[in-house]
Amino acid sequence: MDLKQLDTFIHVAELKSFSKAAVVLDIAQSALSRQVRALETELRETLLLRTGRGVELTEAGRRLFEHGVAILQLVGQARAEMTASRDEPVGQITVGLPPTIGRQLTLPLIDGFRRRMPRARLAIVEGLSTHIAEWITSGRVDLGLLYNPEAQPGLEIEAVLEEILCLVQPASAAEAGSRGPLPLRELGQFALVLPERAHVIRRLLDTQAMLAGLRLDIAWEVSSVASILDLVCAGYGHAVLTASAVAASGRADALSVRPIVAPSLPSVLCLAASSRQRATPLMRQTRSLLTDLARNLPQAVAAQSLPG
Repeated sequence: MDLKQLDTFIHVAELKSFSKAAVVLDIAQSALSRQVRALETELRETLLLRTGRGVELTEAGRRLFEHGVAILQLVGQARAEMTASRDEPVGQITVGLPPTIGRQLTLPLIDGFRRRMPRARLAIVEGLSTHIAEWITSGRVDLGLLYNPEAQPGLEIEAVLEEILCLVQPASAAEAGSRGPLPLRELGQFALVLPERAHVIRRLLDTQAMLAGLRLDIAWEVSSVASILDLVCAGYGHAVLTASAVAASGRADALSVRPIVAPSLPSVLCLAASSRQRATPLMRQTRSLLTDLARNLPQAVAAQSLPG
């Protein structure tokens, strides 16, 4: 196996087409096909299946694709570092952000990155915390912010910010007198619009409600936080989110937050990276920038920053 064969295979897999990959790589389609066949022969596995619409990965192909992406990223980092001045950030880094804070952090992250690391490149992807953790493990993402991640081999996790969950309601409800902290035992009185069970905040809320013997009135399940807040504003129910999620929505004036207490439900934002990835100058400076930005997220209620 050589890097050229691996790069060819990854292009075909990503584009799901030999002809499209040949155009992108600027080589003849016959030569491209020979490289992929040579790779399959060496590995004694079928990697791609031709279909009427292009090609699809086999199970063996999916495994090689995950390893191949990580391998080519590491090779790219090595080449960039060997040609760079000492301690100068170069190369490309991919950062994963949860949708709840992606809108807040993307612009300042790009601004700060451009100023501090002009010779490097940044890619940003959004996804649920569970997905970002998987992407870091597979090598697709280098650094990510995760809410309440579970400890797992291969991940290095650092807590950067702690917020408590809040009941989110229309501002008119607060004006009518429903304001101040809300005891958890009273949460069952409210019709709720919540994310699906895979969402970390939903899992946290379900666990604490079960421990308290509390039955939640879940009126609607909606994946998108923006859509959840739209429904709250339209009177379809209440949400349970962090104050920073409300601040990021651009609709803070139309909404009110009541911290949930007795007990409070802490949501911890963490910075995660692969424990197998070497700390390059680019990784170190991006990590520092991301930590600073996360700890300064605008919030509607007080939150506690965790020590370094």
